[in-house]
Amino acid sequence: MVARIVECHLKQEKKSELNKALFNEVVLLTEQPGFVDLIGLWHGDNQERSLAITFWNTRQDAERYHQEHHQRVVELIRPFLNTEPKVELCDVDAFLSRKIGAGRVMKH
Repeated sequence: MVARIVECHLKQEKKSELNKALFNEVVLLTEQPGFVDLIGLWHGDNQERSLAITFWNTRQDAERYHQEHHQRVVELIRPFLNTEPKVELCDVDAFLSRKIGAGRVMKH
C-alpha cells in the first residue's frame, strides 16, 4: 500500500469555498482504481496548512491518479492557494482503518 501526501498552504478566508470546490473531486477520487481511503488534516497552529493523505493499493495506482488528474485538481484549487501543492509518495508500513471521522468526509 502507498500513501500519497499532498501539502497545501491555503488562503484562510477561502477554506469553505475550497471545500465546496473539492466536493466533486472527492467523489471522483473514490471511483479511481486502487483507491483505499482519504484523510484530510488542518494544522492546529497554522490554519493555512492543509494535508490530504490518500491511500492506494499500489504505487502504480497512485501514480496513475497523479498523471491523469493531479494537474486538473491543482487548476481547480489554485485560486484558494498561497503556494503550489507539494506531493510525496510513501510506502505504508502499517494501516489500521477504524473509519476515522466517518460522516465528516466533506461538507458543502
